[in-house]
Amino acid sequence: MITLLVRLQKRLLWLLLAMLLLVSSGTVQAQSGQKVVFMQYEGAVTPAMLTYLQRGLVFAEGMQAEAVIFAIDTPGGSVDITRQISQAMQQSTVPVIVYVYPARAWAASAGTIITLSGNLAAMAPETFIGAASPVSSSGADLPDTAKHKEEEALAALARSLAERRGAAAVAWAAETVLSAQASTAEEALAVGAIDVIARDVPDLLSQLDQAVVVVQGQTRTLHLADAGVETFSVNWIEKMLRVLSNPAVAAILLTLGLNAILYELSAPGGYVAGGVGVISLILAFYSLGTLEANYAGLAFIAVAFILFIVELKAHTGGILTAAGVGAFVLGSAILFNTPFFAVPWATIIGLALAMGLFVALGLTAVLRTQKKPPVWGGESLTGRQGQAHSDLDPEGMVYVMGELWGATAVDETIASGEAVVVVGRQGNHLSVRRLSS
Repeated sequence: MITLLVRLQKRLLWLLLAMLLLVSSGTVQAQSGQKVVFMQYEGAVTPAMLTYLQRGLVFAEGMQAEAVIFAIDTPGGSVDITRQISQAMQQSTVPVIVYVYPARAWAASAGTIITLSGNLAAMAPETFIGAASPVSSSGADLPDTAKHKEEEALAALARSLAERRGAAAVAWAAETVLSAQASTAEEALAVGAIDVIARDVPDLLSQLDQAVVVVQGQTRTLHLADAGVETFSVNWIEKMLRVLSNPAVAAILLTLGLNAILYELSAPGGYVAGGVGVISLILAFYSLGTLEANYAGLAFIAVAFILFIVELKAHTGGILTAAGVGAFVLGSAILFNTPFFAVPWATIIGLALAMGLFVALGLTAVLRTQKKPPVWGGESLTGRQGQAHSDLDPEGMVYVMGELWGATAVDETIASGEAVVVVGRQGNHLSVRRLSS
């Protein structure tokens, strides 16, 4: 019996050892297998893109990824944010592959600088890149002096990023800034501005396998053919910030905030409308900042709200309301006339009409309510009915609104139990008449 137990123990030990070796070998294989972090961002170059990239690079460094694929589809955006994104890529210890993806995506304006900032650059078929000339926040050309300075600064940055790609790529990079030149994927590949044209991520990894890159001054060969792909998604905060970077959302928040504050000023005391208005305006100004909006449009929007307020006071029959709607539409169009987004005409016109209706109906009703007699206090007792609690000859007691009051009968004696109506009040003393009279 003892011999049998010893044998079972030995077999159990061998089984546990085998399982341990199996788990250990699997763990080593999982640790030694190459991983590539895939990130994808669609939209303007805003702080949301910067924070997303920074988080992804930290994640990739923590897992010792072989590379990061940063897929973009952007119309451009803030030059300052673009510089920070470029610096984040250059300071990363993990190679970054910038991929203009999917088909018909574009890396316009600031997106061109971001693409050139990667250790490797790729584009999907039917994608576009270029047109990196700086413009004002309104989308118009900058004044000559300012334009020359901005162009020279961006052109120098583009040339420095393209130097490792050859003379043709350097010349092309400068032209995208100085002449707003745009190129297809095939044209960018022909001058060496990008490394490959890949239809999807597996094709990209296959083509860039064994590519040699320089990271932090050290030459590295990428092993991508058999690498697993780890997707790193945008978190809810970045999604919210990306939503706020939409002109239609900014217009709605701005309108909601101003209307809520206007309502609070017209009917103070609830504080809910005022709180909603302040929060909406804070979010709206953040959104306008990320959009690099033309703040000259705010002057027309302010004029619109002044006209609405005057309409409520002067009652011009809707003339000032119509003028306010026109000023709001004009101001919103100027505000959102940026080089990176189309003016949200449908949203602006819808909001303008809604505001006109709000002024005509909503606030007018509030002001009418303010002019009504008070529903609380002494004045509210006039006209109320009650019952005589004692004989009024002429003084006595009455029940009115569930309370016992001292009262004086006007012109006649009222017997206890008779119905009365209040005709006046002095302090806590009422003047009443018999209801039948």
